[in-house]
Amino acid sequence: MIYAVERATRASRIGGGVAFGLAGFLATFPFWADAGWMREFNEMACYLIFAMMWNLLAGYGGMVSIGQQAFFGLGGYAMLALGNFGGVNPFVAVPLAAFAAGAIAVPVSWVAFRLQGGYFAIGTWVIADVFRLGFANVSAVGGGSGTSLTALRGIERATRERTTFWIALACVVASVALVYLFLRSKRGLALLAIRDNEVAAESQGVPVQRMKLAVYVVAAFGAGLAGALYFVGNLRISPDAAFSVNWSAFAIFMVVIGGIGRIEGPLVGTLIFWLLNKFFSDYGSWYLMGLGLLAVVVTIYFKQGLWGWVQQRHGWVLFPTGRILKQ
Repeated sequence: MIYAVERATRASRIGGGVAFGLAGFLATFPFWADAGWMREFNEMACYLIFAMMWNLLAGYGGMVSIGQQAFFGLGGYAMLALGNFGGVNPFVAVPLAAFAAGAIAVPVSWVAFRLQGGYFAIGTWVIADVFRLGFANVSAVGGGSGTSLTALRGIERATRERTTFWIALACVVASVALVYLFLRSKRGLALLAIRDNEVAAESQGVPVQRMKLAVYVVAAFGAGLAGALYFVGNLRISPDAAFSVNWSAFAIFMVVIGGIGRIEGPLVGTLIFWLLNKFFSDYGSWYLMGLGLLAVVVTIYFKQGLWGWVQQRHGWVLFPTGRILKQ
């Protein structure tokens, strides 16, 4: 009996075509859409990239962190420093700031990786708060009250908004594609093995510590990219906004609602979070209570997230990372 190995499904082929069409449609937004909608997309893109990286770190790597806002804030401040003090175009500074966040993640990992399980999660939160307090005492960037991104002052508003939108769209496409390609590679399989059982993975020759460090740095790079992108559109940054634990809380909400350990999870979760935020955020504390109640309901009745439930019920896999044997 002869078997054929396939890497795609019918749903993924259809979904790929829809995704390319949607990306092409969104690229035309600056020519006809209202500026408010472009700002909405930019914010959603930052949430999506941040949630994708948290999902890569926790959902695939098994390292649950509630301190990824450390790299989000570092990306924002690095972009501002390069723009305001280094004379670098802030749009060019966005990817450079992401690389800076990834580089800082290497020495930070020496501290974080000494902790395991719940201690690792709390430790990452403490590290993020250390960065917040540190930047709150740096007068060059406004201290605790923050400062504005003055490097964009000479650029026309319409040009700035269009460029920010296109960069956000490119970052979303690149983030999803790179995570997908990584998970389809041998390193992706090694990461899943580490998540399931570190000891068994190491016994099979998987370089556990090196893989965990690589994923931690990549997740930090993505978080820094989201931070730089967010504040280049927001034009102002402060320690409380950049290093707020809400960033990790919202990322966890989006990933859990959509489906942890699935590429589709952050996509679905970000869309749901944006809709809830758009229509119910004016209700203040009731809105936050509603988010918490929704998360509890999903974790009880849809243990694998909403997309996980859809996948189990209908077999839809938009981003297949495994291999399918067919006769």
